[in-house]
Amino acid sequence: MLNDIMRLVTEYDGEIGESILAEYNRQERNLELIASENAPSVPVLAAMATVLNNKYAEGYPNARHYGGCENVDVVESVALSRVKALFGAKYANVQPHSGSQANFSVYQALVRPGDTVMGMRLTAGGHLTHGVTTNFSGANYNIVRYGVDPVTQLLDYDQVRELALRHHPKMIIAGASAYPRLIDFALLREIADEARAYLMVDIAHIAGLIAGGVHPSPMPYADVVSGTTHKSLRGPRGGFLLTNNAEIAAKLDSAVFPGAQGGPLMHVIAAKAIAFKEALEPEFKLYQQQVVNNAKALADAMLAEGFKLVSGGTDNHLMLADVRPFGLTGLDLEKRLDEVFITANHNSIPGDSLKSGESGGIRLGTPTITTRGMKEAQMPLIAKFIKLAATKFDSAQHLIRDGVRTLCLEYPLYRADGIDA
Repeated sequence: MLNDIMRLVTEYDGEIGESILAEYNRQERNLELIASENAPSVPVLAAMATVLNNKYAEGYPNARHYGGCENVDVVESVALSRVKALFGAKYANVQPHSGSQANFSVYQALVRPGDTVMGMRLTAGGHLTHGVTTNFSGANYNIVRYGVDPVTQLLDYDQVRELALRHHPKMIIAGASAYPRLIDFALLREIADEARAYLMVDIAHIAGLIAGGVHPSPMPYADVVSGTTHKSLRGPRGGFLLTNNAEIAAKLDSAVFPGAQGGPLMHVIAAKAIAFKEALEPEFKLYQQQVVNNAKALADAMLAEGFKLVSGGTDNHLMLADVRPFGLTGLDLEKRLDEVFITANHNSIPGDSLKSGESGGIRLGTPTITTRGMKEAQMPLIAKFIKLAATKFDSAQHLIRDGVRTLCLEYPLYRADGIDA
C-alpha cells in the first residue's frame, strides 16, 4: 500500500512525491537512534490515508457539534476502550494532536495562570512543557524546577520533597524526555500528598514500555497521565490523556475541546486505535522487552568504547552520552553521525555548560532499531560506529557508511512488508 500511495502522489505532484520517496529511502538507509521516534506498522500508516480525514467531529462520541458522526463515533469509542484497557484507566481522551497539546490541556484543567507548578529541569531530562521559559508553561506559570543528584545523576527525590514543601505547588509534573532511569511514582505520590498538590505524570517517552510491562505504571498514583502514541508506543503522531478521577476527566475533556482544540483528527484517532490494538497483543510485550534489552546492550557497548553515560547506564529505552571528553559538542557528533547514516540528536546533560543549541551530549534510543528486528548482538557494532565517528571521522567515514548500509539491508524497515520503492 505504501508503494501505491507514493506512486499516486508522485504521478500528480513530482516535487512532493520525490521528497516523500527520498525520506522513505533515508529511513530505510539510516540507523534511527532518536529516542522519540519509531516506525509504526503499515496498517497504522494506512489508517491515516483514509476518508476519515474528511470528517469534522467537534465534541465527543454521541455528543458532537456536527451531523454524520455515527461512524467516527465508533472509531473514537473503540480507541477509548482500548487505551483504557491498555493502561488500566477509567477515563481517557484520545483527541490531543500532540503530547504538548495534551500537556497544555492538563494545565488548562487543573491550574490557573500564575499558579506554582513543579517540573523537571530541562538539563536534567525534563521537557519544554514542564516549565521552560520559552514555552507556554514557563511563560504563564510560576515554575519551580527540580533535578538530579549532581554525583549519581539520578532523580533527587529528597530535593523534590524539600521544594514541594517549601513552595506548595498546585501541581507536580513527573516524567521526562531524556532521563534514562526508572521513576518511582509511588514516592512522588507521597510527596504530592504532603504538599497537597496534583500529580501529573507525562509518559510520552515511556508509554510503550509501560504498556509492555517493562516500566512501572503511574496509573495507581497519578491524578492525570499524559502521553504520546508515536514514540515507544509505535503508533501515529498524537497524544492522549488518562485519569481515574471522574471530576478531573470532565475537566480534561473540556480543556481539550473546546479549550485547546477544534475538530479532532479522526483519521489519526483511527490509527491510534490500531496501535492500541497492536499494543494489547502478547507480541508487544516481547517487543518492549527487546527495546530495553537493546538499550542496556547498547549502553554497555558505549561504556566499553570509552563513552561516559549519564547515570552510568539505562533502565529504559534511551541513554545520554557525554561527548565533551572527545573535544566535541553534541551538535558536532550529531552532524558527523548524520553524514554516515546514523540519526541521533544532541541533548543537554546534567551540569551542561554549553548552550542548548550545541549541548554536551547526544541522546540515543533503541525503539526504531528494535522495530527493524535488531537485537543485542548488533549493539556493539553500532557503538563502534559511533566511537569511530567521534574519534576517527575523516579516515573511517566510508567504513561506517558501508557498515550501516549492510546492517540496514539485513534488517529492513518496511521493505520486508513488500515495499519495493
